[in-house]
Amino acid sequence: MIEKNISLCTVEWKNNKVVMIDQTKLPNELVFVEYDNYDQVANAIKTLIVRGAPAIGVSGAFGLALAVLQSNASAKDELILDLETAQRILFATRPTAINLGWGLEKIMTAAKTGNSVEEIKDIVISTAKKMADEDIEINKTMGKNGSSLFDDNDTIMTHCNAGALATVGYGTALGVIRATRESGKNVKVIATETRPIQQGSRLTAFELKHDGFDVSLVPDTAVGYSMANGLVNKVVVGADRIVKTGHVFNKIGTYQVATMAKQHGIPFYVAAPLSTIDLETKADDVIIEMRKGTEVTGIGEKKTAPDGIGVINPAFDMTPPELVSGIITEKGVAKFPYEESIPKLFEANN
Repeated sequence: MIEKNISLCTVEWKNNKVVMIDQTKLPNELVFVEYDNYDQVANAIKTLIVRGAPAIGVSGAFGLALAVLQSNASAKDELILDLETAQRILFATRPTAINLGWGLEKIMTAAKTGNSVEEIKDIVISTAKKMADEDIEINKTMGKNGSSLFDDNDTIMTHCNAGALATVGYGTALGVIRATRESGKNVKVIATETRPIQQGSRLTAFELKHDGFDVSLVPDTAVGYSMANGLVNKVVVGADRIVKTGHVFNKIGTYQVATMAKQHGIPFYVAAPLSTIDLETKADDVIIEMRKGTEVTGIGEKKTAPDGIGVINPAFDMTPPELVSGIITEKGVAKFPYEESIPKLFEANN
């Protein structure tokens, strides 16, 4: 039994260790794991013990904080080299989510301002902890910005998990849903199961039920049915990367949800912090992570497909900007055309 008063803090720094919720154990068990080695953090990111773009961004930063504690360097240049090695290992774990590279680069930039080994260690650890604190505040601001887009008695569909479990706390898409309820509106949620790892059924439904929301679960294949039968008023999802043209890279299946929403005249919103927006990379150049076939050919230890078949298992897909009603950030809501509205968010950030 999981108690409701247990805090869903996805990743935090405690006693010079990284503490995470092991999301592979949900919803059956709420298990916290501790790491004191950046290789362990890299493995946790790769194996989805921690997932969600903002959460892995902060996890990467905490991984570098562990790296400075592990290093035996006696000079600044040696420590920076050790950090660069850890950065490469951590970055290689999940190539699609922009927040991981952002978090690592932010730490490296800060580290290089230090003049001694001890100063660099202090800077890296304090910067990583500050990033974790800021993540929660950013999500709360984003939630307030998005709550005005949703009405009393809306039923909101969401895909994958973009809640507290995908961030340090509060959430992006689910943060908007939380803020909508906190503004006094009554909302219901429909979560898609999100095959093949089932982040919707294992994580989103768990998290929303944990927090007292009216939540229903649907198979991914029932999105069209739900919309055609008037069961959904709005959609909000998170993102792993958004490019300046407004193309959204998110969990596989998002494109189908957005296409169905457009077909049925249902607003489709994306909630993501500015750190998820990539102003440099073109949509066609974004690497889509391909995951192992066994995620599709079985559930746990149970095989659900014959041996010897090919498997195509992309972790993400791309939703084109014309299907996106708005991009909710901590600096406001961008609307189409995104090549004009997205840069304005960054101007507001300066």
